[in-house]
Amino acid sequence: MNIVLCGDFDAAEARDWQQALAAAMPEAHWLSPGQARAAPAQVQAAVVANPPPGSLQGLPALRLIQSLWAGVDRLLADPTLPAGVPLARMVDPAMNAAMAETALWATLALQRDFFAYARQQRQGLWRPLRQRRADEWPVLVLGQGEMGRGAARLLAGAGFPVTGWSRSGAAAVPGVRGIHGDVALWQALPQARTLVNLLPLTAATQGLLDARLFGALPAGAGVVNLARGRHLVEADLLAALASGRLAHAVLDVFQHEPLPAAHPFWQHPQITVLPHVAAQTDERSAAAVAAANLRAARDGLPLQHLVQRQRGY
Repeated sequence: MNIVLCGDFDAAEARDWQQALAAAMPEAHWLSPGQARAAPAQVQAAVVANPPPGSLQGLPALRLIQSLWAGVDRLLADPTLPAGVPLARMVDPAMNAAMAETALWATLALQRDFFAYARQQRQGLWRPLRQRRADEWPVLVLGQGEMGRGAARLLAGAGFPVTGWSRSGAAAVPGVRGIHGDVALWQALPQARTLVNLLPLTAATQGLLDARLFGALPAGAGVVNLARGRHLVEADLLAALASGRLAHAVLDVFQHEPLPAAHPFWQHPQITVLPHVAAQTDERSAAAVAAANLRAARDGLPLQHLVQRQRGY
């Protein structure tokens, strides 16, 4: 099987992915983008990570486009993406576990006032705050895909009352109250002390984290955005923090990355900035997932984690 690897890699990243994929599927012939362009009719699959627009044009034998990233919004925004070729997103158990751990860390830090203590340390202020129990700190997780379900499961296991929301319904997670639809979302927001966003980015979810949503949360709530920067209306977040509607925000994703040096988020005392590291892809586990799907495509077997393009995920 001839497979092209293309993406937004630096030289070291490209080398690491090539080694991991070759180890996971040594029987394949792995091609660089240049080699694929030289013999386009021989390319049967593509493994991609935000490739430059147009990278997959003119490959008539393509059977599968396998993304190495969980999000596929940038891929779907490419008008040259071959329309009839199955597209699979990455569902990596190691990445899912890491994302759940980040969601738990952020929620614990909000519930136990650890961000407030960090601010007090910078002021040289010794002031114990009232300790709240996990079972009196409701958490609302937006998005009940693999990552959202994993985060909800871990949070519930730590003793938090967890509600998991999806737009159209998802399989139940034990110990988690599952809800779906817009009406249910607006009914759940007033009880959520922490809001964790793990939604896919679509036309319907872009800008969802805005003044209206923040206004529906209880005063002093925390927001944790681990999904996409374009889910968040940045000016509305700053206003909600200034008014006291929100107490703190943990942000791992941004509209422009890297976050510009002059951006107000960097120095804001009520914002914790992470450089898109909530769940980094593990080359070894992701390569094994990709290899399993590639072999299925080669052998005519059912493919896993296919994207429904009309839904955007």
